[in-house]
Amino acid sequence: MLDEKYVTDPTALTEETVRAIVQEELEQARKRDPAGKKAAFIASKGTLDWAYPPLILATTAAASGMDASIFFTFYGLNIIHKDFEQMLKVSPLGNPAMPMPVTMPNFVLGLPGMGPMATHMMKSKFAGKNVAPISELLESAQDLSVRLIACQMTMDVFGYAQEDFIDGVEFAGAAAFLAEARQAHVTLFV
Repeated sequence: MLDEKYVTDPTALTEETVRAIVQEELEQARKRDPAGKKAAFIASKGTLDWAYPPLILATTAAASGMDASIFFTFYGLNIIHKDFEQMLKVSPLGNPAMPMPVTMPNFVLGLPGMGPMATHMMKSKFAGKNVAPISELLESAQDLSVRLIACQMTMDVFGYAQEDFIDGVEFAGAAAFLAEARQAHVTLFV
């Protein structure tokens, strides 16, 4: 609520004062709605292009003061696997959004070497735009206390062990994650 002196003397309303008022209002809103401080993301895809969205969203949420968690299920487990650098690839085949020449027929996209080429192109494109690589995003997520949660059921199905994943990963089932997501203000399936 604006102090009466700002209403009668608008020149007293400096940028610093406005920032303080906005910050106070945000804190009051968070006290009224604790779920507004939580964000939960589900990562189910295990390609390089699909590894970025949950990591960027979660680190952005955490950097803005929210408690963030990512539940990695099915192929999303590739993102937090110790061998993620080798597992996270891009396939130009069947990916209509992949920027390949229009004149290139689909059978060419399926030839040996096209997947590694597309992966290299994607990594180069990200590097050229100063987008952090997955390794840095994972490190940032951990530095920002983003909870990285591997789906235990999917691990069992795929035959993974806890040792197969990067340090700091938690292990839980869908029910445990849903309890977390139910308390979140933002929940996204990516």
